[in-house]
Amino acid sequence: MSDYLVIVESPAKAKTIGKYLGKKYAVKASMGHVIDLPKSQTGVDVENNYKPKYITIRGKGPVLKELKTAAKKAKKVYLAADPDREGEAIAWHLAHSLNIEEDADCRVVFNEITKDAIKDAFKTPRKIDMNLVDAQQARRVLDRLVGYNISPLLWKKVKKGLSAGRVQSVAVKMIIDREKEIQNFVPEEYWSIEAALNKGKDTFSAKFHSLDGKKKDLKSKEDVDDILSRIDGKQLTVKQVKKRERKRNPVQPFTTSSLQQEAARKLNFRAKKTMMVAQQLYEGIDLGKEGTVGLITYMRTDSTRISDTAKKDAKEYIETHFGSEYTKKGERKKQQSSNAQDAHEAVRPTAVLKDPKSVKQYLSRDQYRLYKLIWERMVASEMAPAIMDTMAVDLENGGVMFRANGSKLKFPGFMKVYTEGNDDGKKEEDRLLPEMEEGEDISYEKIEPSQHFTQPPPRYTEARLVKTMEELGIGRPSTFAPTLDTIQRRNYVSLDNKRFVPTELGEIVLQLIEEFFPEILDVEFTAKMENDLDSVEDGQQRWVQIIDEFYQDFEQRLKIAEEEMEEVEIRDEPAGEDCEKCGHEMVYKMGRYGKFMACSNFPECRNTKAIVKEIGVDCPSCDDGQIVERKSKKNRIFYGCDQYPNCEFVSWDKPIARKCPKCEHMLVEKKTKKAVHVQCTECDYKEEAN
Repeated sequence: MSDYLVIVESPAKAKTIGKYLGKKYAVKASMGHVIDLPKSQTGVDVENNYKPKYITIRGKGPVLKELKTAAKKAKKVYLAADPDREGEAIAWHLAHSLNIEEDADCRVVFNEITKDAIKDAFKTPRKIDMNLVDAQQARRVLDRLVGYNISPLLWKKVKKGLSAGRVQSVAVKMIIDREKEIQNFVPEEYWSIEAALNKGKDTFSAKFHSLDGKKKDLKSKEDVDDILSRIDGKQLTVKQVKKRERKRNPVQPFTTSSLQQEAARKLNFRAKKTMMVAQQLYEGIDLGKEGTVGLITYMRTDSTRISDTAKKDAKEYIETHFGSEYTKKGERKKQQSSNAQDAHEAVRPTAVLKDPKSVKQYLSRDQYRLYKLIWERMVASEMAPAIMDTMAVDLENGGVMFRANGSKLKFPGFMKVYTEGNDDGKKEEDRLLPEMEEGEDISYEKIEPSQHFTQPPPRYTEARLVKTMEELGIGRPSTFAPTLDTIQRRNYVSLDNKRFVPTELGEIVLQLIEEFFPEILDVEFTAKMENDLDSVEDGQQRWVQIIDEFYQDFEQRLKIAEEEMEEVEIRDEPAGEDCEKCGHEMVYKMGRYGKFMACSNFPECRNTKAIVKEIGVDCPSCDDGQIVERKSKKNRIFYGCDQYPNCEFVSWDKPIARKCPKCEHMLVEKKTKKAVHVQCTECDYKEEAN
């Protein structure tokens, strides 16, 4: 029988920790929260200082019973839930359920699941931090008061299944506001002029910079013609050559937000997927003979700080594999978000020596790719700056000044390991200009003007939306992924080419909330509320006071909305065809997994059909079928036969309407980040796509 009981949230975490603690410790999982507010009601006693009405979560009774039995037999119980507000609340609920004394040193926290970290944590258990518990309760209660009061209103006035929340409503507003900007955008004409120059065998380009020493905007063809009329001959004269050495420092290790952004850019991961895979890496991976090991530190953090031990290990690794010239000299000034709590370290590998190649065989493809990203980012942050040789040359003819810029990587520094992605996906060009001297004449082949029009601001990608929410102080590390998931599941927004587009339903709901609950959508109000809730965690404010200040006004708005909010009828969009079963019109409906077609004569006729798009290709598996484009439950496009389920042909790659010239089998389009090509599904035939 074990002397001590340790309770964590998940079986994977329990397995990893149990290996380090030995036979005297029994490690069990609570499977997340066992106590929470009821789903069937608000669960907050407004008349009694907003006291939460906690219950055992449905289905968690057997789990709690097992934990109580184990606790009675143990000499001491340790609560080792995650090191954040949510984990502290889980520990607090368990302590009450298991009759653990309030002042008992039962709480164990660690930032990484490694042997040393676990053993050190169990040497210094502490009391449950009620400031953290109150901070979690405050957010939970506030979200309940908002969601469980506004949502029923929306069900009554619009349609069932809708919801509203503090953070999700602001996120939807940001997406809708951006869409309005795009719709109202008026393009403005502008021009550029580029000169194609050559010196000996070297060719390079220079762009129009100024006229008679002054900047000039080129807004029309007339402006361009005026510039071109000033140029005489076929040469430009070098007026100034500037050479300098430029240093580029690496970015800081990952926070939750920056990890979600970079995983979206480089790995094409959704925020939800990033956090799911990161959780697996944190809780532990079976590394064969070494056993189960946590590969990264805790993944919910807003800090870029890393421990001295991790810095020392990184330095040794860099010196061994790249040389001492690649190590960082001194400490750089850290740029930390003003909202950062800095409670944990950055997201980093628990052991730098476990480089991605050494553990690749034990990881799934997604685990490997995310671990590699985290490992490279942290190691690069401890490396020397990259050094670039840059050159700027001004060339003139008739008062018309052109400027050519070039740069060459002199010393790669951290770029040997990692460079940060960007939202437009463009890579820096490494281009060095030929040597030139002031007064030298350089011939040009052509000077070519180009017409352009200003572009509207881009729609939000997941990465861009997370970044903007963080900058505005909307939400916190643990809320970004669930927020983006919720607004899509509620069909308030959809993804089009990986960018958020508001739906009609989203616009209707937002309009109602904006009319009756404007403070919910106010960015400054929401950011202030986040800071106030953080102050509870610091022990600076009482959570009941913050909730009360909000609720007094909110309650009055609820009463007004109940009386004045008008019902909104969302009419089904005609699908343009009749039901083959009863002859009534088919309409588009929105379901759990997106749009589908249904008979307008529901409930008398329950005929439904998936929305399909023919691509003009015969099915290669049957005589009667046509290949159609479909969407999976996760909104991913695939291709299948329209005779399903009689024909089960399916392909993730798009089939094309001709056969392989080598073997007569089906050809498909294969898309990569760099290009699209056509290849055979059977033989090695391959060609470039037109």
